[in-house]
Amino acid sequence: MLNIAIEAAQQAGTFLKQNLGRVREIQVKQGQEKNLVTEIDRLSERIIIDMIRRHYPSHDILAEESGSKRNTSAEYRWIIDPLDGTTNYTHGFPVFCVSIAVEWKDELLLGVIYDPNYEELFTAEKGRGAFLNGKRIKVSQIDSLNQSLLVTGFPYNIAENPDHAIEHFVNFLIKAQAVRRMGSAAIDLAYVAAGRYEGFWEVALNPWDMAAGALMITEAGGKITDFAGSPFSIYKKEVLASNGLVHGEMREVLTKALR
Repeated sequence: MLNIAIEAAQQAGTFLKQNLGRVREIQVKQGQEKNLVTEIDRLSERIIIDMIRRHYPSHDILAEESGSKRNTSAEYRWIIDPLDGTTNYTHGFPVFCVSIAVEWKDELLLGVIYDPNYEELFTAEKGRGAFLNGKRIKVSQIDSLNQSLLVTGFPYNIAENPDHAIEHFVNFLIKAQAVRRMGSAAIDLAYVAAGRYEGFWEVALNPWDMAAGALMITEAGGKITDFAGSPFSIYKKEVLASNGLVHGEMREVLTKALR
């Protein structure tokens, strides 16, 4: 399954890169005026699903654009984001990726994130570690928030400030060495796993945004929870991921907006 996920992600990623700057149709998802979808998203998703169906026709699929193709008797579920970073893509900004994960009985088994712009292939298998282009990766060893480079993203309804998203951002700006905002949650998580960032937080995410990256965090030696420190689930709407060493400090910052 890992080999099929890698092949599908690379084929879809190559397709995305070849069509960068050629988007003809941009639509807004229902009820979310800033959440975009293009014909490129759908075609990329078709490449991935067709490959999975050829090899594993009985498996369940959860994909961002086509939703759930639920097979209630299936033990395996593929979770697909065919283009994470659609807004970046529509502007020709080269920060986007393909993300594919597989669950077995609600447990994440493997994850693949492919960035076609840098030709970086992040992979993880449960109990077998996380890798970048075949080389094992580990989270960073920085243990102080004021020396940490963090990354976050904003929900599409940021104007409504869900879950104090704006306050959290301001509070981390003050406490951390620096904060970045790239526009791809999957890449954000992969970069934490690779030690490029010390931590990541965000609200209002979906399973396909987080599934592959979440497994990479744990397999690279990091920690991932919800904001309260409770066990993480890709079916929750918030995520706090870190190298583990600054996790407690990040949780303290997240509680400030609630006081």
